[in-house]
Amino acid sequence: MFCKNKMIFRVCWVPILVLFLACSSAQAQQVTNPQDPYETFNRSIFAFNDKLDIFILKPVATLYNKIIPKPLNEGIGNFFDNINTLPTIANDILQARFQMLANDLWRFGINTTVGILGFFDIASRMQLKVHVEDFGLTLARWGYQDSAYLVVPFFGPSTIRDTIGWPVDYFLFSVYPYINPVRTRYEVYALGVVERRSQLLQYEDVMEEAALDKYVFVRSAYMQRRAHRMEE
Repeated sequence: MFCKNKMIFRVCWVPILVLFLACSSAQAQQVTNPQDPYETFNRSIFAFNDKLDIFILKPVATLYNKIIPKPLNEGIGNFFDNINTLPTIANDILQARFQMLANDLWRFGINTTVGILGFFDIASRMQLKVHVEDFGLTLARWGYQDSAYLVVPFFGPSTIRDTIGWPVDYFLFSVYPYINPVRTRYEVYALGVVERRSQLLQYEDVMEEAALDKYVFVRSAYMQRRAHRMEE
């Protein structure tokens, strides 16, 4: 219903296709971790994503950090944090967390206006806390808490629950479907991907030194972070 062109149609069906493939291969796998019943499938997708990151995304993010002045880099990061407040606001409502909703509405309003579309994080200087909510966390709040780990092509670590939530957050709650022309929409989204990856470069050495098994390290970090957010 929300797929307005062929590219969006393909993106829309990625999570559904991954869920189908993962569930189809589950019976052939030996479960060693109850949170990761699709480990064999997940490791193959993780290896694919890792190669994609090594050869494409990481070099682009590294170049981005080198050519973009730090103040502008921070401003772009603030801009994307600001527009990503919209799905948080929608999920505040769905979770009936009205005190958090008031905080996040103030954050978005102040940063969008006084902060010039969010390039300046004025709200944080006013001691307004940063919250990050999504439809996966909304499902968890209303009872769907235990969900199997899943690695999605191109998108990375997730769970079945969180993968279900991605299209909802993107097509219903985010600003991206309303950015036209479509080419500009994808350019803005791609810039956001590069910006997020550039922020992770500072943790590369720590992860490489800490992880005997990079797959297990990423899985553990993701699941712990999601568990922490469910408890907030």
